[in-house]
Parts: sequence; C-alpha cells; structure tokens
Amino acid sequence: MSELRKDPLSGRWVIIAPERGLRPIQFGRRSKFHHKGTPKECPFCPGNEGKTPNEIFAIRDILSPKNSPNWEIRVMPNKYPILRVEEKMVKSGEGIYDKMSGIGAHEIIIETPSHYETIPRMPLERVEKIIFTYRERIRDLKNDIRLKQILIFKNHGEEAGASLSHAHSQLIALPIIPKRIMEEMEGARKYYQFRERCPICDIVAQELEDGKRVVEENEGMVAIEPFSSRFPFEVWIIPKKHSPNFGDVNDKEVKQLAEIYQSILRKMDVALEEPCFNMILHTKPYIEEGSPYYHWHVQIIPQITRIAGFEWGSGIFVNTVPPEEAAEFLRKATWKK
Repeated sequence: MSELRKDPLSGRWVIIAPERGLRPIQFGRRSKFHHKGTPKECPFCPGNEGKTPNEIFAIRDILSPKNSPNWEIRVMPNKYPILRVEEKMVKSGEGIYDKMSGIGAHEIIIETPSHYETIPRMPLERVEKIIFTYRERIRDLKNDIRLKQILIFKNHGEEAGASLSHAHSQLIALPIIPKRIMEEMEGARKYYQFRERCPICDIVAQELEDGKRVVEENEGMVAIEPFSSRFPFEVWIIPKKHSPNFGDVNDKEVKQLAEIYQSILRKMDVALEEPCFNMILHTKPYIEEGSPYYHWHVQIIPQITRIAGFEWGSGIFVNTVPPEEAAEFLRKATWKK
C-alpha cells in the first residue's frame, strides 16, 4: 500500500509506493560502475600532473615537489571551472533581472593515485585522508569573505554525471546560498523555533531508538535510510552529537566518518552490484554564526532509478523501495575482499 511521508527538515512530501517497484534484489543492473580509460591517458594518474592545473593542496611524500608524482591525495582547480576565485565581485542589474560575476571556486579532489581503486577497495587510512582533505579545504576557503557556501560532492560513474572514472570528488564555493540550502536551513529553523530542538538531532534520537531504518552505526556516527527517502537506498550519515559545520570536525570524527562512509559504499557495492552514485556533504553556510538548529550530514544516492515527468512537475518524488526494507537489505550485505 502506497503512502505519503513528510520530511520534518524540509517539509517536502514523498510517495512511498512499493507495489510499483522491483524488489531490492532486482536493483543495481541498470547503472553499474565501469572504469574508463587507462592510467596512461588519464589526467588524474601519477605522471600526468602536467595535464592538470597546478595543485593547491596535496598529501604527498615530504621530499616530492608540488605537481610531481608520489602523492596520496591531490587537489587542484577544475580545468573547466564553473566559477573562478580570480574573478572580482561585481553585482549589477538588467531591468528586473539580477546578476553577478562568476566568482567562487571549483576544485577537484583526486582521491587516490591508483586509476582502478574505488573507496570500497582502498585502505581505510586513505579514506580518512579524503575526509581530512574535505575539512581542510572548507577551513581554508572560509578565509575568503566573498564566499558564503561550500558544496562538496562526488559523482561516481557515468550515470551519476562523472566524465572520468578515476576516483575523485569536487568542491564548489559560492558567493550565494543556493535556494535548496536556504529552504533546508529555514525548515530547520522553523522546527527549532517550535520545539527548541534541532530536527536532525531528533531524527538521530528517534532512529536509534526505533532501529528499523538504521543501516550501521559507530561511536560517533549513524547511517540511516531516511523516513521520507526520495530515492531507493538513499542513505544519510549523521554525527550523533550536534554539529552544524563540517569544518569543525575533529580528527576522531574524521576517522569515524571515514569508517562508516567506506562501510556503506561496500554494502551498496554488494547489495546493488557496484552502482553509480552521488554523494553530497551538507554543511551550514559560512555566514551563519553558530546554529542550534542545523546539523551537517552526508547524503549518498545510488543511481538506480530515473526521475520522470511527475517528479519534475510536482516536486514530489516516488520511492518504490520502503526505507525500512532498504535498511534491512543493506544491513545484511557482507563485504568480501
């Protein structure tokens, strides 16, 4: 039986319609991840540093110079950026229309020197260094007072929007707060004004007590299938303690997030046959000083279904796998090397 569910954070409604969908075991064959190209032609592989812009951050052998091999994580500007940090802030109007110069930052985080290594298959220590890099780039860009919001995301596989298969993620810094983030912040603020509690803290407490939608947890993090998931097998990773800004996480939390992030992607590889996916890191805007109502979290969306006319027209998503069923299916997935 279908039902409508409301997200307490955004106020968005979702239709859970299990009778329209396939069983979980039947997912994963539409968008399996495939490696493309070879190390020789891949611009992200060691030895090809000259094919990319100069690095702005790297974890590398202390004796190796910048823009040379012998690195573990490497960050550089996107060769084809949608925004540039070198631009000057210029705002103007054209009749009723507002516009500004394309100021910001667009960075590529190369996650591994190995062309064929993915997060489920790399050493946990390397995943920790990826998460550490996210934190350090957020902290560094906060010094640019022109920037208001940082988005870190990963497109894994062609179906998820990646043009290169070598493991990487991206960072985009914006001089504005996107409408979707403003809506999320406003929803959290309204919830807090009514209940004097952070909505995501309440979600964590209820999900841990209930257990039906919990996929995995460790000392500091919990991974859940959200009650009003828009997509089959969508997972949120949330810190158990209230924390608005990802840039404030400590080294212990970096390790805890790396551990559960890798574990969830391993479960998805097993259960959904190595799907393409998108990862989005949600963190508060820079201009928000303190925030008792917002809570950073990581969202992972396997690309195993497609958005169609009803979703685009109504803004209401149809999820054909109840999150309770998805959570149980992922819990049972066992990673084998």
